[in-house]
Amino acid sequence: MNLKKSIFLILLILLIDQWSKIYIKTHFVLGESVDVFSWFKILFIENEGAAWGAKLSDILPISDAIGKLVLTIFRLFAIVGIGYWLFDVVKKQSSKTLIIAVSLIFAGALGNILDSVFYGLIFDDSYNQVATLFTDEPYGEPFYGKVVDMLYFPLIDTTWPDWVPFLGGSNFRFFEPVFNIADTAISTGVGILLVFNKKAFGKEEEITDTPEVSEKNNQESLKE
Repeated sequence: MNLKKSIFLILLILLIDQWSKIYIKTHFVLGESVDVFSWFKILFIENEGAAWGAKLSDILPISDAIGKLVLTIFRLFAIVGIGYWLFDVVKKQSSKTLIIAVSLIFAGALGNILDSVFYGLIFDDSYNQVATLFTDEPYGEPFYGKVVDMLYFPLIDTTWPDWVPFLGGSNFRFFEPVFNIADTAISTGVGILLVFNKKAFGKEEEITDTPEVSEKNNQESLKE
C-alpha cells in the first residue's frame, strides 16, 4: 500500500468524521437524541476530556482549563509521532495490514484534534440552542474546543432482578459510551494491530527468482 492510498483513506475518514460532527452541532441541541433502532441512537454530547470523558483534573491537582490545555498539547505531540510512524512504515513498504491500521489511528487522532483546536473558535455553545457555524460569539479559545460525540449503542437496557445482591432493582445498560467516527477509526486500527499482530508486524522474506539469484544459488550448490 503506497502513500497516496494511505492519504486517501485518511482524508475519507476525516471527511466523514467532520461532516457528521458539523451536522450534529448545527442540527442538534446538546443532549438531544434520535432513536434509529432500539439498540442504536444518535445522542449529541460534548467531551471535554480524554477517552470516556475522563479529565486530567480528576487525576491531578490542576484546574479543568489547564487539564484541557495539557491534553490538547499532548494530542498534538501524539499526532506528530503517529504521523512519523505512518511515514516510516510506508517508506519501509511494511505490510498492508500495518499501514491500514496506522492510517486509521492517525485519521482518528487527527479528527478529534481538529475539534479540540478549532471548534471553540468556529461554534457558539449548544446549550438550549442549535450551534451556529462560524459564529461571531464562539464558545471557547484555541486548544479549548470540545470533542463532538454522537454514536450511542445501548445494546442492553434493562433492570437487574430484585434477587441480585446489591444490584437488584438498579438499571443495567450495555454499551454506555458515546463516541464518534474518529474514535471508531482509532479503535478499529488498534483492534487490527491486536488481532492481526503477526500479519501486521511479521517480516515476509520474499525470494526473487532473477538470473543473478539463480546463478548465485547454483554456484553455492556446486561448492557444497
